[in-house]
Amino acid sequence: MAGNTATPGATVVSRILAILGAFDEQHRTLTLTAIADRAGLALPTAHRLVRELLAGGALARRESGEYVVGPRLWELGLLAPARAGIREIASPFLHDVYGATLATVHLAVREDTQVLYLDRLRGHASVPVVSTVGSRLPLHATAVGKVLLAYAPPDVQERVFASLTRVTPYTVTHVGRLREQLRRIHQDGYAETREEMSLGACSVAVPIRSSEGQVIAGLGLVVPSLERDRSRLVAALQVAARGIERSLH
Repeated sequence: MAGNTATPGATVVSRILAILGAFDEQHRTLTLTAIADRAGLALPTAHRLVRELLAGGALARRESGEYVVGPRLWELGLLAPARAGIREIASPFLHDVYGATLATVHLAVREDTQVLYLDRLRGHASVPVVSTVGSRLPLHATAVGKVLLAYAPPDVQERVFASLTRVTPYTVTHVGRLREQLRRIHQDGYAETREEMSLGACSVAVPIRSSEGQVIAGLGLVVPSLERDRSRLVAALQVAARGIERSLH
């Protein structure tokens, strides 16, 4: 049972908080029955309140019928000092990368087994980009995702390896090959993808580290091709990442 369990005679606010508190690191996706159980609410009550939260964007419903935290809560979460801080600090450096490359630039963090996009500057080139601010994409199919996956805890990596979905014909879904890519990220200091998330789009990304050396975010960009400019693009990202790290520290 979740920590925010509602009690008899609880107010509407406390019941709503109990529903939101049903979601945590281990329970990111819940059925209506599970929400009611973890929140300590009768199923009809939970259904009514979840419907209102759904209408307000605080929760979202997947095609499977399960519920996840919605975009409205994510937007509010961005106002929290920690996440708002990295966005604000990184913003001028994202503009520097954009000015040097004219490519779509991303700032992202890991949310369990997905990559969560905190910020984006759209580039000039006509490249299919599926990410938006607040969207979540598979870790294994994006460059920023692979950077974050390379430094994720072993249990997170194993869960990703267990469900490597194919997004395009070029998405890496072989565990051995992905493990080798993650090893090379540690060795080379950057990650890249070639049409793994969307056809006609390649991406490259580098890690951003805390003062303790932990990878806390990824900085990446999307371009039509990496054949000629990869070294220049990686260098621009690395300079920006070091600047963000100095500002964070």
